[in-house]
Formats: sequence, C-alpha cells, structure tokens
Amino acid sequence: MTGSHKEKSITRRRAIAVTGGTVAAGGIAFAGYQAAFADETTTTEADASASASASSTGSGQCVLMSSVTEGPYYLDGALVRKDITEGKSGVPLTLRITVQDTTDSCAPVAGAAVEIWHCDAWGYYSGYTTANPGGSAPAESEDGSTANDKTYLRGYQVANANGVVKFETIFPGWYTPRTCHIHVKVHTGGEKEDGTYEGGTVNFTGQLFFDDDIAAEIFALEPYSQHSGSYTKLADDMVYEDNGVAGGLLTLKAVHKKDPSKGYKGSIVLGIDPDAESTGAGSGGGGTPPSGAPGDAPTGTPPSDAPSDSASPSASASS
Repeated sequence: MTGSHKEKSITRRRAIAVTGGTVAAGGIAFAGYQAAFADETTTTEADASASASASSTGSGQCVLMSSVTEGPYYLDGALVRKDITEGKSGVPLTLRITVQDTTDSCAPVAGAAVEIWHCDAWGYYSGYTTANPGGSAPAESEDGSTANDKTYLRGYQVANANGVVKFETIFPGWYTPRTCHIHVKVHTGGEKEDGTYEGGTVNFTGQLFFDDDIAAEIFALEPYSQHSGSYTKLADDMVYEDNGVAGGLLTLKAVHKKDPSKGYKGSIVLGIDPDAESTGAGSGGGGTPPSGAPGDAPTGTPPSDAPSDSASPSASASS
C-alpha cells in the first residue's frame, strides 16, 4: 500500500474514543462481546496445533485460494488493530485467519499483513456512508454509535509465527445485490508505520462468506432487522463460486447455541502464493444490480475530509 493514515481526529458525532463496548440501535450487550471475544487459545502452541490440523484435513483448506474482485468499497490506509468495531452495533464475530504458503508444504506465512473490511449491520461501509445499500434501511447516521465514518470495520493484523491473525468485529449486514461477505487482502514485504501498514506486495485478494441459514438467523435480530429487502443467498451471489472453504466459506461456531445474539467464532485457512501479486481485479464481477443499488461504483462518495492519501476505490466490479 502507499500513503499513511496520519489523521486520527474524530469527526461527525464522534466524540468518544474507540472502545468496542458501546452499544446502540438496539444493539448487543457488552457481555455478548466479552463472551465472543474471549481468546481461548492464546498460546503459540495452540496456534501451531490448530494450523497443523487445518493443513492436514481434506476439507479444501491449504489449497491456493481463488482470487476475486477487490470491489468498489476499498480504502487505503486502514489501521493496524485487532478490534475494528469502533462501537458499531451488531452480533459479535471473532475472526481467526491462518495464512499458509501453498508452494512450501503449507508452511505458515509469518509476518503476513491481513487486511479486512466489511459493511455494518445496515449495509454501509465506512468512507461511503451515503451509498444506498438497497432495500429499506435507516440512514447510517441514525445508528447512534461513536464510530469514525472513515475507519470503522476496517483493519490490519500481522500474522504471528504460525501465520495466524485474529480480529474482533461484528457479523456483517448485506447490500443489494450481494450476499453477506467480508473482504480480505494479504500483504507481505511491508512494515507497520504511523499506525497502518506500508509498502510490500498484495499477494491475495478475496472475500469470506457465511452460511445462508446462519445469516438468516442473524438478520432477524436487531439492529439487522431494521434493514428490509431481498437478501442475496450464496447460490445467487455474483462472486461466490460455490466451492466451499476454497472459495472463502467460513467455518462458524456459535458462542451460545441457543442464543445467536451472543456471537460467533469464524475461522478459515487462506492458502496463498507469497511470490505472486494480486491486482484486486480478480473474478466475480458481472451482473446488473437492481435499480437504486450499488453498481460498478458506490452511489455515495467518501467524506470531503477523508485522508488525502486515501486511494480511490476500485470500480472493477459490482461487489
């Protein structure tokens, strides 16, 4: 990546520091976050055991992942941090990603910088808070959170010796015409600078997906249920290739089986070629969005006070 994220000031209705504990819009209690974000495997030994187990399975893990489109909502300069929620309300999601080298017997890619970004519970992306998510949803400004409109639900983590990164976030919402998803990039060769990650090469650009039944269960809860309309299932999505884990389908485990509002733990192994370079213009484009929905570019534009070093979002696909 180029540029740096030097502006740390809080803008419109953003007066409280990022805590991840603030709830709004009928959101989830802080206790839910504590339960979902509890780190049960903090030792490197546990990470190594899980990584070895994943690489030895026949579930499609530790294969070269399919690169897909970066989509129109990418912004340069995301912050290096574990918790990317910034107080955004939603069902807690702990995300564990293991990066492995498919050219070297599934060896962990230590030091890889994993970047993720996704929409909030109503389908809005930071930097594009006026982009129409399709259907009927409150304005993003009505969520009552303290999140920074330019940075929420975006972030980096640098992989440990076992190629593992962990994020604390919320279950994404949806926007027309896409299914529920999280965008992901894997970078190598750069370094942390000014709170973000600079330089290096993008080796993988992909998306992570969610089981339809679990998504439906989540979207019936507050605040997700305030966004009504036609949700796109996996089989009808223009990006998901219906190839399970190799195509980015997350393994999900409920924190509390009888209460989905307590959150989920999601995990996946990303098999990459650390010598390859990804342009972010992978497969998965195409399809004509319905009227009023995001098309090849967002219907909204970044705030006028967005960091001057932020790159223009890609307009390569409707995703």
